[in-house]
Amino acid sequence: MSQYAVIGLGRFGITLALQLVKMGNDVIGIDSDRKVVENIANSLTHAVIADATDENALIELSLSYYDAVVVAIGENMQASLICVVHLKNIGIKNIWVKATTDEHHLILKSLGVTRIIHPEEEMGIRTARSLFYPMIREYMSLGHRQYVVEIPVFEKLAETSLGNLLIEVEGKVFGLLIKRQEKLYPCPHPEFVLEQGDMLILAGDRLSLAALEPRLV
Repeated sequence: MSQYAVIGLGRFGITLALQLVKMGNDVIGIDSDRKVVENIANSLTHAVIADATDENALIELSLSYYDAVVVAIGENMQASLICVVHLKNIGIKNIWVKATTDEHHLILKSLGVTRIIHPEEEMGIRTARSLFYPMIREYMSLGHRQYVVEIPVFEKLAETSLGNLLIEVEGKVFGLLIKRQEKLYPCPHPEFVLEQGDMLILAGDRLSLAALEPRLV
C-alpha cells in the first residue's frame, strides 16, 4: 500500500484521489475550500483544509512521508507554482504537477518536478487513438512508436490460433499474455487457440498493430 497526497480538489484532483483510493492506497486530499474538503472527506483516507501557498501549512502536513505529492491546482498558475517551490524547499522529491498552459509547463520544467501532467491533452490523445483504433480496449505507450495493447477476442477470431492471427506481422507484433476468465496464459505459444471472450495483450510498433485491424474488427 502506497501513500499519496493530492493538493487541489477540483474535478481532476478528486478523480485522481478517488481512483488511488480505489486501487488500495492511502490518500490525503488537500484544498483551501472547506466545502470541497467536507464533501470528499468520507471517501479519502484523510482530507485537510489548508492553503497550499503557505509553506508552514505544508510542513505541518508531513508530506515527506508520502510516496508522491500531486499538485492538481487548476486555473491558478501562481498558486500552483508557489506550492511547487514550497514543496521543493521542504525536500519533497516526487512531485507531479498538473499544467494548464505552455507557460506553466515551461516554468515547471525549469523547477525540475518529477512529471508534468496535461490531463485534457492526454485524454484527447487517448480518445483519438480509441476512435482511430476501435479494436483496442486499452494501450500503453513504450516510446519510439512501440505499444502494448489490450484487444478483446470477438466471435470473428474465435478458434483462430495466435500464430495464424499474427502471421502477417510475424517478428513485429508479439503475444505477451492471454486472459481467459480467471486464468492467465503468459507468452502464449503460436499454436494457442483463441476463444471468444479472451483478452489478448500484444506488443509491437504502431504500424504493425494497425495492420492487424482488418482481422480484428
